[in-house]
Amino acid sequence: MSGDSRGRRKFLQGTGALVAASTVAGSSALAGESKDAAIDALTAHPPAGFSPMSVPGKVTKVTKGTDPRALLQPNELWPKPDVAKQMLERAMTEFTGASNLVEAMKKFVHPDDVVAIKVNGIAGQSGFTMAVNFELILPVVEAVIAAGVPADKVTVYEQYPNFLSGTRVNIRGNKLPDGVRAKFHGNSLATMPYIQVYQGIRTKYCRFLTEATAVINMSLIKDHSICGYTGLLKNITHGSIINPQDHHTTHANPQIALLYNHPIVRSRVRLHITDGFKLIYDEGPLDKNPLRRIPHGAVYVSTDPVAMDTIGWKVIDDVRQEKGMRTLANSGREPTYIRTAADLGIGIHDMNRIRLREVAI
Repeated sequence: MSGDSRGRRKFLQGTGALVAASTVAGSSALAGESKDAAIDALTAHPPAGFSPMSVPGKVTKVTKGTDPRALLQPNELWPKPDVAKQMLERAMTEFTGASNLVEAMKKFVHPDDVVAIKVNGIAGQSGFTMAVNFELILPVVEAVIAAGVPADKVTVYEQYPNFLSGTRVNIRGNKLPDGVRAKFHGNSLATMPYIQVYQGIRTKYCRFLTEATAVINMSLIKDHSICGYTGLLKNITHGSIINPQDHHTTHANPQIALLYNHPIVRSRVRLHITDGFKLIYDEGPLDKNPLRRIPHGAVYVSTDPVAMDTIGWKVIDDVRQEKGMRTLANSGREPTYIRTAADLGIGIHDMNRIRLREVAI
């Protein structure tokens, strides 16, 4: 275990109190209410009679052919639209057992839901090189609508306008269905009271997350210069709060785990989709060095962000070792927050307990 996790056991002993207190700290609007009532006021609940599918430890990976570059458009940056949709549908149907993409999506969203889709475009803002691809976002949005959610109840969101444009949503002819919103919060659009999740640092989750009843998390497989790895967990936490810069010390451990563990987040996020058409194995999270970005040719689906981030971490380490580089741990950037998240019960980190189903089409 690396040095940045020396106090992990100690802080975990106090995590229950931290999380319980976080919803009331700094909130005059909730003053006088019990902790349980305060937490419930900010917690989402599925529509009556609907139980979203959740399978801890299960991850489905879909690949197509043996040459990842063959899946991409001529610029070798974006997947071919038909390929992206086909791989997504197969991943979703394999994961859920449903007959098609729409029926699979119905396992996670209900017509009465308000759906937010958190994408990731921070590394795509310069040249559209490395972001969650529009070709994968569009069929997800279309499936949500086909599952019965009104288009005006669907929002695709990111942190900043250039991060959102990095995904090519609603630019260059890449139009979302009419009524669907594409928004950014700019670390300022938040309607909830302040809370304290980590060491007395006040924060808020953005309105696109808190106003949704269901969140779909779409992220990437990337190295991160501070916390080692960035995937599903960090996309939701640091991509959905107003002050991510205040939650990066000690390699963002335990901050990522604690921010994700809050009932505001855990009650909303229902589905995780990883765009693995490309990955960054070093010098991330920005796409600064094209030599560190390589095709990977996969789409992953899970309801367990810890299991998928554990797999993503291993993918990065495997590539690094193939390139003659040190592992993230040996580089002093072990993403221990993933293990911390498992300790909090968010998901499964033990590779012996993770059920990775690999499907080649």
